[in-house]
This record gives sequence, C-alpha cells and structure tokens, in this order.
Amino acid sequence: MKPDLEVVQIGRSESFKAWAHGYPYHTVRWHFHPEYEIHHVVATHGHYFVGDFIGNFEPGNLVLTGPNLPHNWVSHLAPGESVPLRGRVLQFTAEFIGDAMTLLPELTACQALLEVSRRGALFSPAAAEAAGPLMGELVTAQGIRRIELFIGLLGVLLRAEVTPLTSARYVPDPSGFMSTGINEALAYINANLTEPFAETDLAEIAGLSPSAFSRSFRRHTGQALVKYVNRLRINLACQLLMGADQTKITNVCFSSGFNNISNFNRQFQAQKGMTPSRFRDLLAENQQAALAA
Repeated sequence: MKPDLEVVQIGRSESFKAWAHGYPYHTVRWHFHPEYEIHHVVATHGHYFVGDFIGNFEPGNLVLTGPNLPHNWVSHLAPGESVPLRGRVLQFTAEFIGDAMTLLPELTACQALLEVSRRGALFSPAAAEAAGPLMGELVTAQGIRRIELFIGLLGVLLRAEVTPLTSARYVPDPSGFMSTGINEALAYINANLTEPFAETDLAEIAGLSPSAFSRSFRRHTGQALVKYVNRLRINLACQLLMGADQTKITNVCFSSGFNNISNFNRQFQAQKGMTPSRFRDLLAENQQAALAA
C-alpha cells in the first residue's frame, strides 16, 4: 500500500511546526512528508508502523522520523470511542536544521541522530518523560521561547538512548510514492496555492474522473477540496498579516489566493472566529504589550 503525501504547512514567521491532535483524526493514516517529525504519544495504546517496522506503542512513545519515511500510529479504541489528545507532533525541514547547524556549530552533534532518523529513531522511556513537558509547551509557545524549547528538546534527544526501527536495507522511495494521482494533486495544490485552479484540473492531474477524484480526495484528506484549499489559504493569509509591513487587507486577500474580499472575509471569520482586521489589531496589541513589559 502506497503512503499518502502529507502537505506540511510551516508558517513564514515560524522555523518549525508544533501541534497536537486527538484520535480519530483525519491526518492519521499511512503517510509521508519531506520534513523531519518528532512524534510523542500522550494517550492510548496500539500499533505503529514506520517503514517496514511494526511495533506496539503506549503513552510515552517518542519517535523521530526522517524525510519521506512513511509512518502511522493506529490506536486501539472501541467503536465510537475518541480521545481529545492522542499525541503531539513537531515538524521541521532539512533546510532549517541544516542552516541552524551552519550558524551554530555546536548543533552539528545532531547530524548522527538525523542519520538514524532515516530509519526511524525510537527513544528511551526516560527521554520521553523528559521530552514530554517540552513538547507540551511548544504547541502554544510564542517568540523566542519556541527556539529555547526546540534547543532543549534537541538536547534531550541527543543525550538519549536510541533504537533504529526499520531494517538496514529499507530505503523510502518518494518518487514511487508520488506516482499516486491524489498525491500529485496535493503537491500541485501546495505549489500553486495562490493561483486559480478547478477540481477538473486536479482530477486530470490525478488521472481520475471528477466524481472519482472528489471521493478519493475526501477519503485521503478528510475534507472536501474547497474546504481544504480555503484552510491552506487562510493559514497563508495569517502569515501575511503577521508580517512587519502594513499590507492592505485587500492585498492580503489576493496574495493568499482569494479572488474577492467578501469571500475572503467570510472564510477568515469562519476559521479564525474574527475578521482579518481584528486579527491584525490583536497582533498589534500583543506586540505593544511585549514592548511595554
């Protein structure tokens, strides 16, 4: 079974992405992405799959996966049962950690760990216990505190006992994974997010009829195409609004891929619970409060 491509959206004002999710959750599936990922299980037991490895997990399971290494954690729950918080995830690019090691030579100690992560790196329970609070705070941390926590987390991982998961002969093949039509369509969306495109265009890229593409896309992403694209575009709009300049809201609308301001405002309100102008005003208040502290 070929894994699905997960499109990881790291904001322009962020060095990495830190988030949490419950279970079931639409991104919990056999998938891969070019980013490194630190995955920490907070609740539930089950099976996890990394490359050609299959194992049992429980709360405290802490794994670092390397670029394009397929993975998935499947919790064993009763039918209809759910948990609000199953795990926490931190994702960062090879470019980010490479640049960091260039600027901070002390971080070159990470190189060996990053190599192990290409097979999936399982950390000891003691390391997971130390990393847990850092991962928890990272999800909501802001500003320089995020970098402090990231460096602290790297320190925990570098001092930990590590076990490779996949067999030594296992090599992920992203070019083979990407042959799946839906993955090609997802990659196209990510590369052309601010450009106009139709579902029929994506269906053609995927090699499917429009109706088959619609069904397959919802099955892979848990969302209809319009909702999926609008979510990505609103996330991009937030990053533009967080920029240092005072770009007009209308410019942010068009720069994030929307073609009219009323739809942009409606989608922003639905996803963020406020207007773009209010979002920017609150950012300014937060900045003023920080300067006055």
